[in-house]
Amino acid sequence: MTSHDTFHEPWQLRAAFARSLSDMYGREVPAYTTLLEVSHDVNADVVRAQGADAERLGSIERVTAERHGAIRVGTPTELQQVARVFGAMGMRPVGFYDLRDASSSSVPVISTAFRPVDRAELARNPFRVFTSMLVPGDRRFFGADLQQRLERFLAARTLFRPELLALADRAEAEGGLAGDDAATFLRLATEAFELSHEPVDQAWYRELEAVSAVAADIGGVASTHINHLTPRVLDIDDLYARMEARGITMIDAIQGPPLWEGPDVLLRQTSFRALAEPRTFRTPDGQVVQDSLRVRFGEVEARGIALTREGRARYDAAIVQGATPDVWRQTFPDSEAGLVAQGLGYFTYEVSADGALTREPVVYEDFLPRSVAGIFQSNLTEEGSKDASQAGAERDADWMAGAVGRELYDPFDLYAAQVAGSLTAAAHHLGVAPETLAATPANATTTSTGADA
Repeated sequence: MTSHDTFHEPWQLRAAFARSLSDMYGREVPAYTTLLEVSHDVNADVVRAQGADAERLGSIERVTAERHGAIRVGTPTELQQVARVFGAMGMRPVGFYDLRDASSSSVPVISTAFRPVDRAELARNPFRVFTSMLVPGDRRFFGADLQQRLERFLAARTLFRPELLALADRAEAEGGLAGDDAATFLRLATEAFELSHEPVDQAWYRELEAVSAVAADIGGVASTHINHLTPRVLDIDDLYARMEARGITMIDAIQGPPLWEGPDVLLRQTSFRALAEPRTFRTPDGQVVQDSLRVRFGEVEARGIALTREGRARYDAAIVQGATPDVWRQTFPDSEAGLVAQGLGYFTYEVSADGALTREPVVYEDFLPRSVAGIFQSNLTEEGSKDASQAGAERDADWMAGAVGRELYDPFDLYAAQVAGSLTAAAHHLGVAPETLAATPANATTTSTGADA
């Protein structure tokens, strides 16, 4: 079989696309390459210092390869097309995020994330793409006239070529693509998220920008692009300091839980500030002029343990009080065993070679609305405008599922299924009923001696 005949399964398309996108983004945003270099250095130092404990939330191979991208679209039709492209790579829509009320600035979007949902697929390649969609019908941001003009503009553009969509549909239906078709699919998919060099209608862009810089980035141009591509780091505080030492301006804070002595939970994120990138504009009198826009930035993340619904409720309450170590000490136990005993975190179970039941934390694979909105807000040059006296357009997970045209997975259900599957497999191995293990998981022996220190 020649390379032209080699069949690429969805996870292989996903891994290749993540690499292709990373290469492209590095060419467009050189500071991203610096971010990758610093992330690799930090991760290597953590592994040297902590040994096996550094890989408790994923192997260093997985962490090194891990990326999440962020894109923005304008309509349900565009969102459905995105779902077809990512569906070819084994990525499904997971979760509903409403950023309209998660920030004090004007961010008129709702979002979902496309990612693998199977544990084995996540281990192969955990690439995710946080995908936001504009809500032109929300009167807090857009008047009736602007809504009509915005929707007309969005309906007239084409983000994804028919050939790309046809290949995506075939890949999803047939479980992959052969060599030449796979190469074409990857090339077209990467090109779809490149920054366009077509002149931007200056007056139209500035009109939308007065409402929201995010709205202008989505609806002020005739294409879409990758907004950021995020590596994963094992010590985000160290990375923040190293980036600043290299002269790269970071946003003011790390979003999410604080640095403390207890278990890392959910997600911590930060970024370097959006860079002024040269763009070409067409003025109202027809001239083509050079200016710049700040819409793309370099985000980085540190992932922790997935929390149960009860754990997430505690997190949300703690965030309102302020993400300080003292608040965390009052809210969460300082060990993994405490998270298990109080039903706050998700853990899987396996039987070791000596017959002991071992416990491993489930990595949080999703996102936090306040943190995402905080990153967006920190990279905006203007707050935009928002009329709080108007009623917001009703949007929820059911609406999003209808818009995307696919089942919208609940992340809590996915984590719970991982736990249940592990207990069933362990119980079968031990010859006992799964409920027997489920009743006493807090007594399980961990594989890492430092896990409960």
